[in-house]
Amino acid sequence: MSLNYIKNFYEGCLRPPTVIGQFHTLFFGSVRTFFLGVLGFAVYGNEALHFSCDPDKREINLYCYNQFRPITPQVFWALQLVTVLVPGALFHLYAACKNIDQEEILQRPVSTGFYIISVLLRIILEVLAFWLQSHLFGFLVDPVYMCDLSALAKIFNISKCMVPGHFEKTIFLSAMYTFTIITILLCIAEIFEILFRRLGYLNQPVT
Repeated sequence: MSLNYIKNFYEGCLRPPTVIGQFHTLFFGSVRTFFLGVLGFAVYGNEALHFSCDPDKREINLYCYNQFRPITPQVFWALQLVTVLVPGALFHLYAACKNIDQEEILQRPVSTGFYIISVLLRIILEVLAFWLQSHLFGFLVDPVYMCDLSALAKIFNISKCMVPGHFEKTIFLSAMYTFTIITILLCIAEIFEILFRRLGYLNQPVT
């Protein structure tokens, strides 16, 4: 792959062919990544260390925490961000290999169709991530988690565990749900922008 292909791919990822796509990539994507990287670590970074159960034994604490968190929120949201980027990256790789400039993408029916498909895939992935997040983490974080210890063959089958920072985790969960909803709305708006531009209502080039 020549340097020109790499340059076109890089520019395509940073500067999509639509105004809404550029806003999503340069502004909202950066805010979402910063929010997750900085605040996410502050809220969830030491959760496992402060997660305590009754009786307060390391074996029980570890077992109950793994039951409480099958996957850590930071890992889930990082995978969500990477997965959502894949359709757009594949499209811009296709455009770079075909030597299609960003200004020409929406002028060609085939490349326009592929770009709309990549946006639709982003919507599907965001909706799937929203559903998985609600299934894994819910919408509220309770201060107390009742852990099932029957698999450990303990005398008692239920242990009461205290969840640290449950209120701030609820706020953070709400923010991540909001980010996902905004991203879905931006993708839908981007599709309408593409259709309007194809119909000639917004046919001015993106600068």
